[in-house]
Amino acid sequence: MLVAAPPTAPVSAHQTLLLLLQIGLLLGLAVVLGRLARRLGMPAIAGELSAGVLLGPSLLAQVAPGVSGWLLPDAPGQMHLLDSVGQFGVLLLVGVTGMNVDMGLVRRKGAAAARVSVGGALVPLALGVAVGFLLPASLLAEGADRAVFAWFIGVAMCVSAVPVIAKTLLDMRLLHRDIGQMIIAAAAVDDVIGWLLLSVVSAMATTGIRAGEVTLAVGCLAGVLLFAWLVGRPAVGVLLRLSARSADPGVGVAVAVLIVMLAAAGTQAAGMEGVLGAFYAGILIGSSRWVDRERLAPLRTFVLSVLAPLFFATAGLRMDLTALGDPVVLGAAGLMLLVAVTGKLAGGYLGARASKCDHWDALALGAGLNARGVIQMIIAMVGLRLGVLTMEMYTVIVLVAVGTSLMAPPMLRYAVRRGTAVSEEEARREKALAVD
Repeated sequence: MLVAAPPTAPVSAHQTLLLLLQIGLLLGLAVVLGRLARRLGMPAIAGELSAGVLLGPSLLAQVAPGVSGWLLPDAPGQMHLLDSVGQFGVLLLVGVTGMNVDMGLVRRKGAAAARVSVGGALVPLALGVAVGFLLPASLLAEGADRAVFAWFIGVAMCVSAVPVIAKTLLDMRLLHRDIGQMIIAAAAVDDVIGWLLLSVVSAMATTGIRAGEVTLAVGCLAGVLLFAWLVGRPAVGVLLRLSARSADPGVGVAVAVLIVMLAAAGTQAAGMEGVLGAFYAGILIGSSRWVDRERLAPLRTFVLSVLAPLFFATAGLRMDLTALGDPVVLGAAGLMLLVAVTGKLAGGYLGARASKCDHWDALALGAGLNARGVIQMIIAMVGLRLGVLTMEMYTVIVLVAVGTSLMAPPMLRYAVRRGTAVSEEEARREKALAVD
């Protein structure tokens, strides 16, 4: 005889109240501090992250432990609810980032962008892996493999943040110049390399680093890429074409979200991270000839204005800046920041020089690629969730992400002013105007 299973208990009224308060406070504070950061000439991400830092163990738990314990209890179920909201937000954020990767630009820049991006990825990757092997064992999560930990550090060092870089170039009126286009193209390739490596390293964290397991992870990645090209690309085109027939723009937004979520579920089921599928889905949507960017504008606005600040604030909750009082953690933070900056500068510079750029333009390319921003933060969150990173190392990597994002604009501005690419381009345009 079959016995019906008892119904699943719903979320309690108290849990719902706490979740609503958490979302409201985090989002409100993130928006206010994000706008303040922009007024001070910093990326909004710095202020949005600070919202979580203020409400987390770094401040609120120190000055008002009773309030902190009530608002943000240690109960796993309560934190899982908030994490689920953040996970939904980060998948859509990565999807929107993929939609804005201009693959046509990458193809046009061709070999030059490839050389810059490979240099900008491989040098910091190698330095990051080396640092991962040198850091004290106290910074490794319990049970974490040293090699997997080192590779996670390397992957975090090799990425660049296209959204932060694009905003910096836009503010400097360089986005549509030759140097700006080269930086964006190289950063896009860096991100693709970073996501590919993240998928392999994540699989290593769950299955081990035996040769057979690594080969299987690489094979799964190749299978996902092949499936995305042969099946995903035409399927996305069909769905976007069908949604375009509707007069309701909301249909297109819903279809885009559906594609991103299903792609994320697919890579998650294949043993890789969901963010990888979300990123590929975004690229497929953005590169489809059926995409209507005007219809998808509301999705971009909602994600960047609501979900992204909420995710960054949630990420800030995981940070514990009091850990920097430990000389070991503080030293690791300084070393990681030094490796991150010099690795990107050196790698981008060498790649640009190989593409026959002069000294200052090559330095501008390296400086432009230096911002890690949201991409490095997502990698840190993945490492924390997989049990590879400790809370201290998570805090260090997020600080590096913010620090490099703050340092990139002045470094790029200085290099561009001393370079020749922009001035020569201006001269060519003025000459063309004079002829006309």
